[in-house]
This record gives sequence, C-alpha cells and structure tokens, in this order.
Amino acid sequence: MYGKELADEYINKLTHHFIYKNDETSLANYCASITMYPWLIGGTVAIGGNSTAPTNLKSFAGGFVNMVFMVSSMLSGACATPEFLMYMNYFIGKEYGLDYYKRADEQADLSLKKRTIDKVITDYFEQIVYTLNQPTGARNYQAVFWNIAYYDKYYFESIFGDFYFPDGSKPDWEGLSWLQKRFMKWFNKERTKTLLTFPVETMALLTDENGDCKDPEWGDFTAEMYAEGHSFFTYMSNNADSLSSCCRLRNEITDNGFSYTLGAGGVSTGSKSVLTINLNRCIQYAVNHELDYLEYLGSVIDLCHKVQMAYNENLKELQTRGMLPLFDAGYINIGRQYLTIGINGLVEAAEFMGLKITPNDDYLHFVQGILGLIEQYNKKYRTKDVLFNCEMIPAENVGVKHAKWDREDGYFVPRDCYNSYFYVVEDDSLTILDKFKLHGAPYIEHLTGGSALHMNLEEHLSKEQYAHLLKVAAKEGCNYFTFNIPNTVCNECGHIDKRYLKECPHCHSKNVDYMTRIIGYLKRVSNFSQARQEEASRRYYAMAD
Repeated sequence: MYGKELADEYINKLTHHFIYKNDETSLANYCASITMYPWLIGGTVAIGGNSTAPTNLKSFAGGFVNMVFMVSSMLSGACATPEFLMYMNYFIGKEYGLDYYKRADEQADLSLKKRTIDKVITDYFEQIVYTLNQPTGARNYQAVFWNIAYYDKYYFESIFGDFYFPDGSKPDWEGLSWLQKRFMKWFNKERTKTLLTFPVETMALLTDENGDCKDPEWGDFTAEMYAEGHSFFTYMSNNADSLSSCCRLRNEITDNGFSYTLGAGGVSTGSKSVLTINLNRCIQYAVNHELDYLEYLGSVIDLCHKVQMAYNENLKELQTRGMLPLFDAGYINIGRQYLTIGINGLVEAAEFMGLKITPNDDYLHFVQGILGLIEQYNKKYRTKDVLFNCEMIPAENVGVKHAKWDREDGYFVPRDCYNSYFYVVEDDSLTILDKFKLHGAPYIEHLTGGSALHMNLEEHLSKEQYAHLLKVAAKEGCNYFTFNIPNTVCNECGHIDKRYLKECPHCHSKNVDYMTRIIGYLKRVSNFSQARQEEASRRYYAMAD
C-alpha cells in the first residue's frame, strides 16, 4: 500500500522501540463497546453460536454470559456492554411487571427458599458476575475484560431516548435507575467477600454550565457510593457527545440515532488497533541528534498513521472474506471504530527536557504541542470511513518494557516504569487539586481517546467531600477519573476490608495484601508483575485533609 521503504521503516522503528504495536500477534479487533441488539433479536447464531434470542430473565442471564464469552474471544482487549442493565431491566419487567422495584420484597417463587423478587435479581447478578470473572481458555486463561456503564437520567435519555425494544416498548428509566443502584450496592458488598475484578464500572454524569450534576439524585448517589468504599470510574461531560467504555478509551458519539438492526447507535464503537509512540525515546533521539523534536515526532506520527491505514485495509479484507462476524452481525459498527495512536513516556520526556511536572505554563505548552500535533495528523488522515483518536494507554506491561529498553540503550530513564498519567505517581508534593488540574481540560483537550485520573488516596473521604471533588472535576474539565484507596486482604483468614490497614481487623494478623488498581483493573498487588509491584510501592497516596 505504501511500498517497501515505509514497511522497512516501520520494522526499524518497531525493533528499536520508538513505537510499540499493542497485541501485535493478534489479528482480532482490539476492544469494543458493543450493542447487544443483534443478540436480543437473533441470539448468537450470526457470530457462530447456536443459542436463540433470550425470551425471559433466565435465558437472558445465561445467554448474556455465553454472548460475552463469544464476543470477547474475538477481541484482543476489553468488551463493554453499556446496555447490560437496561436489557436486564426489560426482562425483569416482563417477568414481574414494570413496577417490580416497588415490590422487591414480595415472594417471587414457590421453592422452599421462597425467594423475593430482590433475591431472584441478586442471584442473577451473582451468576453473571462470578461466571465472567472465571479464567477462560479463549483468553489465554484470563477472565474476559468486561466493562459496564451506569447513567444519570439525562445521559440515559440522550443516548437511549430513541431506543425501542423488538416489541415496540421503550426502556423504563425508573426501573433502570433502581436496578443500577441495586447492582452497585450489591457489587460493592460482594467485593468484601472475594476479589472481583470485573466488571469495570463507569458512571456517566451530565453537568450543567455551573459544573453541577444535572441529575442531583445521581450526583448524590455517586458521592455516596465512593464514600461507602466502592471502586468505580466516573465520566463527566456537559453533553452526551462521548462515552467512556474502558479504563482509558473515550469514544466520541457522532450519532445517537437508533437503528432497528443495530440497536443503540451510540454504543457500537471502540478501537480497531492501537499503535503506541514511545515519546521519551523519540524526543531524546531528536534532541541528541540536534533535530527539532516536534518535526521528528511528526515523521513518527505520520508513519504510525500510514501503518494504521494499512492495518485497516487488512481488516476490510478479512471482513470481505467473512472472518469478522462481529461487524457483519452488527455488534460493532466498523465505521465507528477508531484507529488509535497511543502515547507513553510523556512525563519522562518532559523531565528530560528539564520541565517541572506541575500545573505550569511551560509543561502545559509542552503537552499541548505534542498532543496537538498528533491531533493534526488524526484529522489529516481521517476519512468518512476511517476515524483516528489519541489515547494515553494504560501501559500495564509496556510502561515497564519502555523503561527497560530505553535504559539499556543509554537514554535518560528516571524510573523503572513509565507513567500513565500527566503527573509523577510518587510525587508527594502535588495536592489533590493539582492532580485534577493536570488531568483537566487544557491538558486533555487533544487526547480524544481518553486518559483516566487515578486519584490515589490513603483513606476514604466523606460523602460531602466526594461531592465537592465531583464539582472540582467538572470545574477543571477532568472528565474521567476514579478514586483509588487500597483495600486490605488478610492472607490468614481471608477477610477483606475497604480500608488501607496494616493489620487485619478480624484476626489481627499482619500478613496482609492489598487490592488496588494496577491501571484500570482492580487486582491484588501480589498478582502484579514484579516491576509493577515496585511501582505500586512508590505511589503516593494523599491524606484526606
């Protein structure tokens, strides 16, 4: 497509670690936020399965698990199902009436257990969540990377306002609102019994011109769940033009229209391929060879776009040969899938340039220059069929690899794992407000693929304090964030506590481990890679003051 010379240049840049191809050995689509509508009307037959469309709550729960396993086996990364609770609410309503949530304590079955409607619902929560947290052979014996979304009323109406189920009915907001809250409460409590990594949850809130949540009920509930120790992401926007579906990926929604064959148009999106630029190496190479670093970086960015365009042609060829059933069946709209330019080593490159990693004009100018340049190329290569975005990738593994490779080749490497934020994680001089500023609108405006602020705190805040920080986030333009407080796991008795403790409060053993987010996913620190364990030990957790 572009000739052997460019192909050789790509191999050279790849081999010498200027760029990194995420999941290079896989031809599968990278990650996706799917619409489940094709499954709702046709089961899994169109993607190679044999199950028919769900007809009741029981077949929904079992069929959903099968569908997610099948879809995830065709993806390299995460599978987001933002309609999950909306569809579940539909089937609960079919079974027990639209007002089921008002009668949740009523007996629902004739078994000896005499389960209530609420108990039936939470039993299905348990079936789905515990099953999807099991390792699977199709994912190299990892659990599927499963993500879900919650919505306030205004966000929900903006995304699903024109949605219709196959029987012609529209989603019931009141029932869904109750079900979302019930799932969050249940999941938060369940995480005190065992470590459950998935689903990764994102709360989507719309804000007004003053930075207040347009839906006060859901803004209040968000603060309440943080105060109760629940760990989830929040995505805030003043309009529903985008939706975050993964622990980093932010997807613009250009059309919220409903298509009967595709379901909710705004959710069938994601990333086809991620090609990451090692900014620290690129910028140091340019400076060391007396080149203009932005001009040199431009050549690397241009190369990445050409490679991604070539990948896209290969993807289209696979589709013409019937090898991409998720696209053909309508779970994902190929026209809404992004080719992603990832970045890593931004902070380290700034440190090499002698900049202070604080909210200051020099650092902001540096960040905007680099990310703005990438956005220019994203727009240059964009067509009516091809979309590009830029993402600060989680770099769970490649952040360690880049630091190792760069150090071996004599580059300036200030730490053993490159940051995945706009600040230095071990810096104890930055305030909570500083970190919100560093992930605020001026820094992230060109980062169209997303970046999540992980606000590391030593202890949980009050509901009022979290409510205040939601407003701070809106004011600063920090649209995607989570609060990260390590949970304590006792290695002796198995007790799990939401607090960051040195001793088990149950058996008083000091043999404890911690659950925290490596980057996006909540895991035991002892299950991190050795390099990531060392990085976790250096993280600064701010005090609540």
